[in-house]
Amino acid sequence: MIQKERLKNLLIELVKIDSPSRKEYAVAMRLKKELEELGAEVRIDDAGQKIGGSVGNVIGYFRGNVPGAGPLLLCAHMDTVVPGEGVVPVLDGDILRSDGRTVLGGDDKSGVAIICEVMRAARENRLPIGDTDVVFTICEEAGLVGAKCLDVSRLRARTGLVLDSDSVGFLFTKAPAANHIEFIVRGLEAHAGVCPEKGISAIQVAAEGLSRMKLGRIDEETTANIGVIQGGMAINIVPNSVRLKGEARSHSEAKLEEQTRHMLRCLEEAAAGYGVDIDGKNFRARVDATITREYDRMDVPDGSDIVKLVRDAARNLGVEVRTMATGGGCDANVFNRKGLEVANLSTGMREIHTVKEWLDLKDLYVSAQVLLEIVRLNATGGS
Repeated sequence: MIQKERLKNLLIELVKIDSPSRKEYAVAMRLKKELEELGAEVRIDDAGQKIGGSVGNVIGYFRGNVPGAGPLLLCAHMDTVVPGEGVVPVLDGDILRSDGRTVLGGDDKSGVAIICEVMRAARENRLPIGDTDVVFTICEEAGLVGAKCLDVSRLRARTGLVLDSDSVGFLFTKAPAANHIEFIVRGLEAHAGVCPEKGISAIQVAAEGLSRMKLGRIDEETTANIGVIQGGMAINIVPNSVRLKGEARSHSEAKLEEQTRHMLRCLEEAAAGYGVDIDGKNFRARVDATITREYDRMDVPDGSDIVKLVRDAARNLGVEVRTMATGGGCDANVFNRKGLEVANLSTGMREIHTVKEWLDLKDLYVSAQVLLEIVRLNATGGS
């Protein structure tokens, strides 16, 4: 019942529409039109205004045709990471990729396209469906902020799926909490050629601190990264400040806090070794830290209704779906924190967040078929 050619064509159309975080207006208008054509009542919330973006979350309310069936949430995000403008999709058999200059944008336009095709197929084939809330969020890649701004009290569904992960055959039910970390290492500027001994190089302090840090894969539950370093004014000035931006993630709250403290401690210990006396005054290197919770962990039990629904649908189609933990965060982290029960269903995207991103359309079609069966089973109570 899934129209593969139509699904493929919609995905290709969507990835050609530029939609970096906070600039999703064009794709939002295209999807608003799509949902309205499918019979949904559509609104766009004020999330864009709250975060300085071009548009808000797109929410489509579909009325079910089975009285008493539980409402279901289906969600995917509209924004893409950089470089994601001017995408030129290249189709080689069933493999869809970009031309190598940009990401493909299958993260997460594959999820968006699947949801649209499933709702269209359900309508065309007059399948039983319950009330369905479709949410296309903004700024997921900028810290899940579209989902954070979403007023879930205006949704009918309390359970559902985000379609935003890679390997087909997996339902991601566990995801880590993450801390956003920003350090500013403070030194003291001086002329690098005339009197460098009167300066404290913030870059040198930062480098020493970084060399002490455990980064990358810490253990099976924990990762950490410093992803941005900014500092210095000119090659002949001893740099007085360096800004470091990074993150720590863990499925364990205790490990997350320990890793965050460890990263700060490494820089503070490095800074403690740098000082200079000038005209009777002592100047010391120091570190300013800003640590904020990016998102909380997701932990959907294997015995939950949404996991059972996905497994039953997959089994009906002869497809195996296993639950799994992921190291990435998604809108489901936010929804679960807000009291919903939402897991993350895969769409087949690969090598996301790189210009090597690709997608096997055969996986896309399987995901769409499984989601269509999920929608049907949700309305019929599993029959």
